[in-house]
Amino acid sequence: MGAGGRMSVPPSQRKSESVSLKRVPYSKPPFTLSQVKKAIPPHCFQRSVLRSFSYVVYDLILASLFYYLATNYIHQLPQPLSFMAWTIYWAIQGSVLTGVWVIAHECGHHAFSDYQWLDDTVGLVLHSSLLVPYFSWKYSHRRHHTNTGSLERDEVFVPKQKSALRWWAKYLNNPPGRFFAITIQLTLGWPLYLAFNVAGRPYERFACHYDPYGPIYNDRERLQIYISDAGVLAVTYGLYRLALAKGLAWVVCVYGVPLMVVNAFLVMITYLQHTHPSLPHYDSSEWDWLRGALATVDRDFGILNKVFHNITDTHVAHHLISTMPHYHAMEATKVIKPILGEYYRYDGTPVYKAIWREAKECIYVEPDEEQEKGVYWFKNKI
Repeated sequence: MGAGGRMSVPPSQRKSESVSLKRVPYSKPPFTLSQVKKAIPPHCFQRSVLRSFSYVVYDLILASLFYYLATNYIHQLPQPLSFMAWTIYWAIQGSVLTGVWVIAHECGHHAFSDYQWLDDTVGLVLHSSLLVPYFSWKYSHRRHHTNTGSLERDEVFVPKQKSALRWWAKYLNNPPGRFFAITIQLTLGWPLYLAFNVAGRPYERFACHYDPYGPIYNDRERLQIYISDAGVLAVTYGLYRLALAKGLAWVVCVYGVPLMVVNAFLVMITYLQHTHPSLPHYDSSEWDWLRGALATVDRDFGILNKVFHNITDTHVAHHLISTMPHYHAMEATKVIKPILGEYYRYDGTPVYKAIWREAKECIYVEPDEEQEKGVYWFKNKI
């Protein structure tokens, strides 16, 4: 304890924070993707239908259990206990359904099984149930993996350069403004991205994940965009029928709020994985696939790492080998960390602190004057 009873920050914690904020090397790595893959045990690349389905069944059993408890017992509780119980249900159910979302994401990467048709079927059902257009997002997300870290071609969380900041940026560069921006990002960020490409790659014309003829997709993909839209519409109609039978409030409490929690977690996870003071971005003069894939960071969500099937703390490995099942990603991460060396970045900062820090420090990107012009770093001086 210091003067006035203030607790000092342990030296080990300060050292860990300084290491995590140290800039990742931007020069070409001394290793290749092939060398990274060879270091990973062969079984880590094997996809098991039974094991993959076991996670689906486990998550759906948990979701069904919490649904049963909520719909059969919460209404019997007196106020304010019933409101507290609903709040707990929303948080837990939203977390479990985020795990379901992650499995559908694996299907989109062909990491669920050896059968593409099975991956797409499972992914379509699971993502549609969460109002996600499966194929639409699968294709845009694939382009994100193909172009990670590229200022011109990456698909999502593309940072702006200082000259492209909107007029209101300076008014949000303060604690109340940051709180407002984070709130909007976590509540509306996902639907705004799907519908209006907010925070996505700039296109010459309007881009929307529900538009089969939008600039995001090519001619071979358009039919599957229709299928994605049909899946979302089918679930929306089912929710409409439920609202007629059970009431709108019932649907909002049982499904709507947990879905908002899923969307918030999705945005939070992906934002923190691709937004960090230590990560570079590249323009076309410097970008290459491997350096772009390494421009990501593993995060620690505590107990939720397991609930989210470790998508949070194995993201670097995922960007290097996206077809690897999540249940092998922890083992692969441990193996590749010594090879990646300083090119690997992990930040164990508590999530609530990290998202505030990143919102404060990572406002735009620009190159350092003393470094190569094609390498851009996050900055915050407006």
